[in-house]
Amino acid sequence: MIVRDVNKDIIGTNKEVEAQGGQWVSRRMLLKDDKMGFSFHETIIRANTKTHIHYQNHLEAVYCVGGNGKLEDLTTNKIYDLHDGVMYALNNHDDHILHGGSEDMRMICVFNPPLKGTEHHDENGVYPLED
Repeated sequence: MIVRDVNKDIIGTNKEVEAQGGQWVSRRMLLKDDKMGFSFHETIIRANTKTHIHYQNHLEAVYCVGGNGKLEDLTTNKIYDLHDGVMYALNNHDDHILHGGSEDMRMICVFNPPLKGTEHHDENGVYPLED
């Protein structure tokens, strides 16, 4: 059994990863080494930020549990409002922009395949596929 407290076990450790531009912070609670077949994260999207994301190597499901923002689908140009209770799944490796709203958003995220834990988005918004 794995039990982790985000405040005691994640924040302030190498499992808390911040975007190079400061747009988000990812608290990586389950990773590839945990051998669950997926990774599980709490991610804070900072208010009034913009992040281009295009996970070409991963599928992701995201559930907003606080704050607000917008999700912009770059294929369809459709914009979705994000707030507490909204889930989205990037089931087609969807190219998108995540816009932080008037307050920080708190997101719960699941990745398949799981992240190793040290990944950062490259210039195209992609996480590398780890061995």
